[in-house]
Amino acid sequence: MNSGHSGEPGEPTAPAPRGTPVGRRVLLGTIGLGALGVFAAPTLQNGLEGFLGAVAGKDPTGLTGLLPNGGGFRYYSVASSVPHKNATNYRLTVDGLVDRPKTYTLDDLRALPQTRLVKDVQCVTGWRVPGTPFEGVRLSRLLDAAGVRSSAAAVRFTCFDGTYTESLTLDQARRSDILVALRMQDKDIGHDHGGPVRLYVAPMYFYKSAKWLSGITVTDKVEPGYWEHLGYDVDAWVGHSNGRSDVPTS
Repeated sequence: MNSGHSGEPGEPTAPAPRGTPVGRRVLLGTIGLGALGVFAAPTLQNGLEGFLGAVAGKDPTGLTGLLPNGGGFRYYSVASSVPHKNATNYRLTVDGLVDRPKTYTLDDLRALPQTRLVKDVQCVTGWRVPGTPFEGVRLSRLLDAAGVRSSAAAVRFTCFDGTYTESLTLDQARRSDILVALRMQDKDIGHDHGGPVRLYVAPMYFYKSAKWLSGITVTDKVEPGYWEHLGYDVDAWVGHSNGRSDVPTS
């Protein structure tokens, strides 16, 4: 949910009971008004986007997610700092239960057929950015190229922030509206929005769309991701409260 992910707002001090998302709502609700009082002065309106971007990567609590910005997104990170990657040093590894593991550079990904989707971005905390274009490579294309083995049942995603993880079932990962995204809002995805490459899971709440994507590992079972370990649902279909296991029609 920063601009979608690498996390959602700050973690609670202990794992919450399943289905009770205190990580975002309670923590941010209790400390948020004070933060807004400090930062919401009108004099910050010019250049606020840049200010948020500079702060977000250093804010493990997600406090910067309370600050408004012109793009409609709110910025969250669960890591204290995130390295910057570019075409020179970015790598995406596809491995696990596959016959042909592969490591992609940014140029490799750009050379593959690109898919453009225009969907609403919906955060489970309630904010939404309507009609947001994303472009990238369908995740299913990368899985097909790797040769998924018959014993596979799920896909695990890791990120170069060193902290965030996510998962999808194999059937979910093969949907046509799941992208390894390189562009958002008709421009290359910047660092603060999870670039240069992030996951985009269009039909689910934005915490499933992991930022700073670095690894795609095919597994034999779903492994709950960062926020699922803190009480959020593994299945996070938009419109089904905090996610339910029943799959909506495509």
